Amino acid sequence: MKTDVVVLAAGRGRRMRSQTPKVLLSLAGRPLLEHVLEKARAVSDGAPVVVVGARGEEIRARFARSEVRWAHQPRPLGTGDAVRCALPLLDPAARVLVLYGDVPLIEVATLERLLALVSPDTLALLTARCDRPRGYGRVVRDAQGRVVRIVEERDATPEERSLDEINTGVIAFPPGFLHRHLPQLGCDNAQGEYYLTDLVALALEAGLHVAAEAAADELEWRGVNDRLELHDLERLYQRRLARALLAQGVAVMDVERFDCRGELHCGPDCTIDVGAVFEGKVELGAGVTVGPGCVLRDVRVGDGAVLHAYTVIEGPAEIGPGVQVGPFARIRPGTRLERGSRVGNFVEVKNARLGPGSKANHLAYLGDVEVGAEANIGAGTITCNYDGRTKHATAIGDGAFIGSNTALVAPVRVGEGATVGAGSVITRDVPAGQLAVARARQRNVARRRRRDGEE
Repeated sequence: MKTDVVVLAAGRGRRMRSQTPKVLLSLAGRPLLEHVLEKARAVSDGAPVVVVGARGEEIRARFARSEVRWAHQPRPLGTGDAVRCALPLLDPAARVLVLYGDVPLIEVATLERLLALVSPDTLALLTARCDRPRGYGRVVRDAQGRVVRIVEERDATPEERSLDEINTGVIAFPPGFLHRHLPQLGCDNAQGEYYLTDLVALALEAGLHVAAEAAADELEWRGVNDRLELHDLERLYQRRLARALLAQGVAVMDVERFDCRGELHCGPDCTIDVGAVFEGKVELGAGVTVGPGCVLRDVRVGDGAVLHAYTVIEGPAEIGPGVQVGPFARIRPGTRLERGSRVGNFVEVKNARLGPGSKANHLAYLGDVEVGAEANIGAGTITCNYDGRTKHATAIGDGAFIGSNTALVAPVRVGEGATVGAGSVITRDVPAGQLAVARARQRNVARRRRRDGEE
């Protein structure tokens, strides 16, 4: 049976107190809507249909490169009206799954189980048991346990409000059902809106069955209505990721102070200290140690590497096996640190390669440079790689020694085994094995000291 997916994203989100449309706010480093579209594409046979409202152009622009069909809801008249706006884009021969742009963490497996319940005479809805159901519509069942209707909280009786089974809003409809029954929806309720859930009663009146699938995890049905709910959902999600890493053998030092805002893969025996943040795609090899406060984005870290406290890596970058970085180091895109190399405190490296065993232990800037094996970069060394218009490259050979406070004015090459004296400004190539000193000659000049009271 073909499946179409409709994602409702027209809500104004006033309670978020944001200039950004709610579905574009971030959860785990990605817009809420992106999470939902990922799940929608996994179960849909075509591009999902996203219904947007007054700020739809901003949402369209954010997903301009995504495979999405767009529908517009001119006025916020409820979920039923929103789906009606999508109806011209839906195949009458397809079952239709309705999702929400602010309910980001539903699992694909749950959606597949829900869709499996749908048949030509059965619609399926996702429910959940909730200790504190305030704000959610209640599922009303008869004495035999069959679903007879969904009642919104504003319209519920005190007895109905005491029910703990809620409607998550996620519903799967049989083929043709929406085309036949959406025109029958009314708005005789406290909000004066067209509720999609009223279709449950219409289905029962038409002799259809209503099946219910219960969500196993609270994260799956939790929506976002204000900043506090977004914060709580973020922490729930991060805690779940951290616990999963613990189950894999990763030593996460504190699950409450862990943040993954992308994709993280860890080898055995990794250690992640408090406050570490992972963005984009990060791969940690076996036995990697990530110190407190580190930020890693789009980087591959080799076995046994140690990232000391407050290291920032902005990839794409590659940190080789046994490398040590930090504390307080910054690694920028295009960097490759090879086996056993060392980048210490307050060192910035950009578009550079450090060969095996080379080290820049403190207070240096290495941009657009190739460093060979076992070279030493002294404190205060910089590569002057930018002339105001163009970037230029520096090459430092195997075993070279660059003295402290040296400026290497690119393009320039320092040969194998060469030495550069501290405080030099190098503007010409240094041949292999030679010593280069490029600084003013020191002069010591006697000076007359003033006597007390002398002007």
